[in-house]
Amino acid sequence: MPSLSDFSATRLLGEVEPLALYAGKVALIVNVASACGFTPQYGGLEQLWRDYRERGLVVLGFPCNQFGNQEGGSAAEIAAFCGSNYDVTFPLFERIEVNGPQAHPLFAWLEAAAPGLFGLNDVKWNFTKFLVGRDGQPVRRFAPTIEPSRIAAAIEALL
Repeated sequence: MPSLSDFSATRLLGEVEPLALYAGKVALIVNVASACGFTPQYGGLEQLWRDYRERGLVVLGFPCNQFGNQEGGSAAEIAAFCGSNYDVTFPLFERIEVNGPQAHPLFAWLEAAAPGLFGLNDVKWNFTKFLVGRDGQPVRRFAPTIEPSRIAAAIEALL
């Protein structure tokens, strides 16, 4: 059975990063976008990162443009937007697809391991959140409408 450590992803500014770097941590993996109604959740995600990173949480953001073309900027523009508007310091990765034949393998795995409403695999919108335990296995999927602060108890239970 695969685990988070079996995947790699390219950071926003170009370097490939093995996700094994986060082995033994609790991970909150989110498909994000800069022009979405849920974009203010960047602030809540950053707060979770700041509150729990010393205890073993990592927040991993994956920009995605599959939903309403809400993430069309370049990597530099995404980085600038996140930094200047939400002071994002958690790891951000290159823009990816989360659904369909070009879906990043990490998201294909997450979707299959933690199905959404009615057992459907596809991510339905930006800011879908996947919580992964210290063992590298997906624990739960959270809908885009769930504010990051409402995930704190689930994170604490895994820390």
